Amino acid sequence: MKKISLVVLLLLGSFGAKAQSYVGFLTDNYSGVNSVIANPANITDSRFKTDINIVGVSAFAGNDYYGVNLLDALKDDYDFDLDAKKSPSTDNNAAINLDVMGGPAFMFNLTETSSLAIFTRARSMVNVTEINGETIDNVDDDTTDDFVVNEGDFTTFAQAWAEVGVTYARVLMNKEEHFLKGGLTVKYLQGGGTAYAYGKNVTVDYDADGTNPTTGSLDTTGELTYGYYDNFDNDDYDYELPDASGFGADLGFVYEWRPDYRDYQTESVNGPAYNHKDQNKYKLKIGLSITDIGQINYKEGTQEVFDINGANINEDDFDNGDDFADALENIYGIGTVTNGYKVKLPTAVHLNADYSFTKRFFLNLNTDFSLIAKGKEKASRIANMVSLTPRFESKWFSFYVPVSLVQYNGFQAGAGFRAGPLYIGSGSVITALASDNTKGADVYAGLKVPVYQGKPKDRDNDGVIDKLDGCPREAGPAENNGCPWLDSDVDGVMDNEDNCPEVAGPKENKGCPWGRYR
Repeated sequence: MKKISLVVLLLLGSFGAKAQSYVGFLTDNYSGVNSVIANPANITDSRFKTDINIVGVSAFAGNDYYGVNLLDALKDDYDFDLDAKKSPSTDNNAAINLDVMGGPAFMFNLTETSSLAIFTRARSMVNVTEINGETIDNVDDDTTDDFVVNEGDFTTFAQAWAEVGVTYARVLMNKEEHFLKGGLTVKYLQGGGTAYAYGKNVTVDYDADGTNPTTGSLDTTGELTYGYYDNFDNDDYDYELPDASGFGADLGFVYEWRPDYRDYQTESVNGPAYNHKDQNKYKLKIGLSITDIGQINYKEGTQEVFDINGANINEDDFDNGDDFADALENIYGIGTVTNGYKVKLPTAVHLNADYSFTKRFFLNLNTDFSLIAKGKEKASRIANMVSLTPRFESKWFSFYVPVSLVQYNGFQAGAGFRAGPLYIGSGSVITALASDNTKGADVYAGLKVPVYQGKPKDRDNDGVIDKLDGCPREAGPAENNGCPWLDSDVDGVMDNEDNCPEVAGPKENKGCPWGRYR
């Protein structure tokens, strides 16, 4: 039954569903270098001088078939078949997401208006779409060992990859209350592995008794496409990276409406105003980005298409194959083979709006929409998602409560916080703990070294910040650029009050000699 179980696994999937990474945390203006994965424009004009992410991990699992009480499901005696709530349909869907950012990743400012980030990221995704959940009970039926799977069309796809990204972002416009910045990320991609199976008009009818009382048999129909990279099924545990690479890109823009922009500026007598970099300046911020444009070329990949119409197939024929592809070849003959294939990244568009009620309280609306069609072959796909996240935000601490509608998983509510170098959260922890029909749960955590923008310094306490002070170590009035007034002619009358600053004269004659000036 080993290979038969693998067939059923490929047809039905290990149900888990994917949501986006670091839900809630990426809305924070202090998410730093992590924010490049949502919108590369975020890193410029940020609240950081530099930000170093040591490591961050985000994982999600869920589905639209099984619903569980999460606390009960962790118990040893929990029975998914008996205790879980099932929502079978002819179109159940699923996926899994793991996202690790580290390496470390860091960002820093190049100039007053531009920034650079470099990051490494390891990711894996599993997508299962258009599974006939109504057939799962047939497989799990305890009254008989026989089962019938009437699957029809389905898609399963899994891939893992690493990326090294370089992000450049700069201010594009800063005109009073209107502010615009843009950013671009270019990524080198290294494939770590991929496997997929697509089925058309697939049915599996298993007779436990078969033609031999000790050996079961199967009748199958349809077409099955199975793809994998070389050595994927080897059992020797000597893993080597496949010959698979590619390039990807992210592009984003952020607009800020700053009606009170003057409150965040210090005027200069002889030059442009200084913008306070340690403060958020917007009332409304709108971001738009497209992420994960690109693909990976698996040069050693193999794709086989099998006609699986067959009757009275002995189940031992599945067990005698060295791997899944070998078992299919033993039964159905060698399929149509194609060497090398390309897999697409989970391209998506993101629209984000952030409203500032006060300097500390914000409300964020975020939408993530996949640009990869459902059931697209050889491509990962994110789940469409809409989130509303109220948050409290300050330099050293933020707290957020995201509530979301996630495709395949429905309503989710979570919570998270950032405390200096530490961030922990979940986009679903509240619903996961409170509901007895939880279909998804996620968690993330990370550690970083933040170096924040500081308040402008005024070392001589004359009211003129050092950035604009012509004499930062000597107190002086703002009208003289922070420098003390001089007495050039040494007549006891300061130059700003001396009508003859270069000729000595008494104070009574405004610093001018008698008889010459009056």
